[in-house]
Amino acid sequence: MDWGPVLPDCLVLEIFLHLPHDAVLRAGLTCRQWQAVSRDEFLWRELFYRYYRIPRSVPRHPSAVSWYREFKRLYDCIPCVEVQTLREHSDQVLHLAFSHRGHRFSSCSKDCTVKLWDTERQDGNISLVHSTSMRQFNWGYTQFSQFNPDDTLLLVSGVYLGPHHSSSGEIAVISLENYTLLSRVRNKPYDVFGCWLNETHLISGNLHWIGNMTSCSVLWLNKAFQDIESENVNVVKRLFKIQNFNASTIRTVMVAHCRRHDNPDLLLDYEAQSQARRQRAEQDNQNHPLLFDLATSDSEEEEEEVENEDQCEMDERSRGFSSARIPPLTISGLDHVIHSRKHVGARELQIETQVAQMMGRAYTKAPDASVIDPSESGEGEDKTYLLFTTGSLTYSPHQIGIKRIKPDQMTTSGPVLGEERSSEEFFDSLDHVIDIHGHIIGMGLSPDHRYLYVNSRAWPKGCVISDPMSPPPIAEEIDMHVIDLKSLREERRSLRAHRAFTPNDECFFIFLDVSRDFVASGAEDKHGYIWDRHYNICLARLAHDDVVNSVAFSPADQELLLSASDDSTIKVWRSPRMVRLAHASPRQLRPRSLLPSWLLRHKNGAFAGGVNGKAAGEGWKRPPDGK
Repeated sequence: MDWGPVLPDCLVLEIFLHLPHDAVLRAGLTCRQWQAVSRDEFLWRELFYRYYRIPRSVPRHPSAVSWYREFKRLYDCIPCVEVQTLREHSDQVLHLAFSHRGHRFSSCSKDCTVKLWDTERQDGNISLVHSTSMRQFNWGYTQFSQFNPDDTLLLVSGVYLGPHHSSSGEIAVISLENYTLLSRVRNKPYDVFGCWLNETHLISGNLHWIGNMTSCSVLWLNKAFQDIESENVNVVKRLFKIQNFNASTIRTVMVAHCRRHDNPDLLLDYEAQSQARRQRAEQDNQNHPLLFDLATSDSEEEEEEVENEDQCEMDERSRGFSSARIPPLTISGLDHVIHSRKHVGARELQIETQVAQMMGRAYTKAPDASVIDPSESGEGEDKTYLLFTTGSLTYSPHQIGIKRIKPDQMTTSGPVLGEERSSEEFFDSLDHVIDIHGHIIGMGLSPDHRYLYVNSRAWPKGCVISDPMSPPPIAEEIDMHVIDLKSLREERRSLRAHRAFTPNDECFFIFLDVSRDFVASGAEDKHGYIWDRHYNICLARLAHDDVVNSVAFSPADQELLLSASDDSTIKVWRSPRMVRLAHASPRQLRPRSLLPSWLLRHKNGAFAGGVNGKAAGEGWKRPPDGK
């Protein structure tokens, strides 16, 4: 008997508009009429904006095919379900890095090991493949790792054992074919971290003090190994030599391979540059004597440092590693400045900075015109940028420095120590600087290298820095800035949800990661966070028992996320959709009708029986009100 529709579609739609999304999905199972109304695009558009509290001025994602599927993507495809906890590390886990194929990842820890993990087991679990201890090289701990572009080599960055304020580190290159150590490179300060430029060359740093508050950062290009047939070929080459003021140094280097810029809108002060050139010409004419011997190498300093470290190594070995003084992962390289301030007055330090700035303007190589002005030659080229944190007002990193690496600089062949410079060009200038107005504590690139995401803790608005060694207080809230490397502009909207509590002089790096659709970050509030890149909303909080230092998306599947914490664990997170598929039987995997299977996770603990003996949905929390 055909009863016909009891209510017209418009009335059913009006009722559904007053229901939460899960009630609408259940109501759609009642009959065909309600099912059809429950998939109405206008209905899901309203539910989408209401549930996630997104401003209606924000359009739907360009690749979304419907409002219903977009709602489902944000609700069902977020890696927020804890499926496994890895406990093989014996101390704080500081960093995670995936291979480019996503088949393996590496982890670094205060236990001074770097571990390799396999993500392609048939049972879906992650297993330990290899572990290497760096204690034999007098490392205090491993802090960072990165796979080269073809996943054949692993760069591992670590911190030397030594005095409490020691800033020395080292980079090791490990072959992933047989896990042998291929090379070791000095890295100072240690929070330069280091990075790959291409398959066979990596970038490291060195720091030389040329005054009490003035230093010089040298960035080196190193070949990861030396072939037998290339014994007469250079394996190291100086890339850039950059002057630092007010106790600041270059830290956290990374390489961005940017595609061709169409019409970049650069934010450089051309008038200020012209004035700097005129001042440099005036200084040349006046022939002022040099106050610092900038051309002298620091061989004696390096030898003294090596002797001190060797002596420290002998002392540590004689006492055993249990008493070794492991420096905390905080701002490095301040021991020189702290010692200088005890013997030099504030007025003398101020005069030194002014003189150093004057000499820097007179003896610095001009910026790359192709970065400053896109109309210059090379407009149609793909560009490679070296990105790093730096500063000009205080020792805390508050600026993003950008320096273009030209094609002829991507190999160690050619001039070794900067013979291409003139005799009066001691330093390289930065091609572009972006001021964040806060303490930078993390950076990460989008997969296409178009956008740079920056974690920072803001300074008070309108603050004035009078003492470089007394930076302004920093906020507990962490702001995530988004910088477009095509236009070199900062996006207007910034992401916020995570928090940090350490003061300026104890700030440490919190690593973030970016996938195609999401961005994730650790925090000091014992949680990791996930945002949607298009809508700028926080979608999930990932719980740990201590500070979350690092997160990493799988490049092969953004529905797989890892998080590392001071609680000595690595947690594996997958999306509800992937967990449901993993637990489904082959019969359940047959094509379904329009029944919304993602609703089943609300019923009867559908995700019970996680890997660690707890419900797979345990350990994550959705932010209140969808924020």
